[in-house]
Amino acid sequence: MTKFAFETAAKDMTVENVGAWIDSILSGSLKPHLKSDPVPETQGPVTVIVGTEFDKIVNDVTKDVLVKYYAPWCGHCKKLAPIWEELGELYKDNEDLVIAKFDATTNEAEGVNIRGYPTLIFYSKENKEGVTYEGERDLDGFKEWLSENSSAVKGHTEAVKEDL
Repeated sequence: MTKFAFETAAKDMTVENVGAWIDSILSGSLKPHLKSDPVPETQGPVTVIVGTEFDKIVNDVTKDVLVKYYAPWCGHCKKLAPIWEELGELYKDNEDLVIAKFDATTNEAEGVNIRGYPTLIFYSKENKEGVTYEGERDLDGFKEWLSENSSAVKGHTEAVKEDL
């Protein structure tokens, strides 16, 4: 499903520039064309990730990132949406943790191949390969899982305990 954009206008198309375009695809020097919504002007407690911002947000080594890949028409995604918003609200003040969502029907990111909705993937500071979340899909399940797997939550919890 990889797509490559041919930037030359049809009227300027020649055998030579089509050949050069194909050579650049085969050599790997031309990056695939990926869909992306516009970058949101403002963000709420749940960060909206679009294709052009994926690498910047998810691969930020200073943050743990939990992403919900969803489709707007998906019933399971709609059911999860209010819980996801509540999770984002709960951790909105934790600067080292990003609760995010990615509309996988209108955005693409290199190396991301989603097979079902919703798919939840956790990208820790230490592992930007990502780990699929398989736990309970309720607020308590997310909180417990993050407290065990996110250094941002573990560190934040310890700091709160020390302040007391």
